Amino acid sequence: MPRPVSEAVPVIAAQVAVAQGAAVSPTRSIRPPRRPDMAVILAQAAPRNPGKGLLGWLFGSKKASAPQPSPEQAPKSVPKSAPSVKGSVCQDPAIRGVSIPDIKGAQRGCGVKNPVRVSEIDGVRLSVAATMDCDTARALRTWVTQKLQPAFGGARVTELQVAAHYACRGRNNKKSARTSEHGRGKAIDISGFTLADGRNLSILKHYKGGQGKAIRAAHKGACGIFGTTLGPGSDGYHENHLHFDTARYRGGPYCK
Repeated sequence: MPRPVSEAVPVIAAQVAVAQGAAVSPTRSIRPPRRPDMAVILAQAAPRNPGKGLLGWLFGSKKASAPQPSPEQAPKSVPKSAPSVKGSVCQDPAIRGVSIPDIKGAQRGCGVKNPVRVSEIDGVRLSVAATMDCDTARALRTWVTQKLQPAFGGARVTELQVAAHYACRGRNNKKSARTSEHGRGKAIDISGFTLADGRNLSILKHYKGGQGKAIRAAHKGACGIFGTTLGPGSDGYHENHLHFDTARYRGGPYCK
């Protein structure tokens, strides 16, 4: 392909000069000088920081520092959930006792899975550490806190007199009867209360008298918290205690 005229003229002139024996100086190209490589330019312009390198300088290795919030704007630290109180059971700090191994009943229908032996409910002692499952322990705690103590007002209850808890037996202690909820760890019987002022009130002696108003209110308040609530006048078997259990019925709580 022939050269463009702009390039051919200097070359022809040089050839003529050589033929005449004249010294020829290097011909200056009309092309613009070659630009330096972009990498060279960037390398010369980049700050001297061997730890960052060219790519780090190009893409902003120095992170923009985020504005620090003022003390008023700074988020408050979220408190961690309180650890379980030592000696509590059923994941409730208000229920004190110990977890015990599963109970296998001596007869069919008896036994308790994951039982606990409860000694105190929301600051109220149990006269005897009572064995039950956690559903029953939590129901008892709800009753003590929401119904029992309000029923007695300022005369705070400090102890529950426990008449019965877990026992592998038939209902109402009859051998031929169906297994009692006591045999499943779902029941507790309470025969009386000790108050902060030192008084002892029993179901047998005080339920029907003037001092029994609070006891009757507490008995009534247990309906619904427990599946079954029985007391004096219910069936002849509960004249001296309140029976609570967490059995559930299709028709709703059974309360007498």
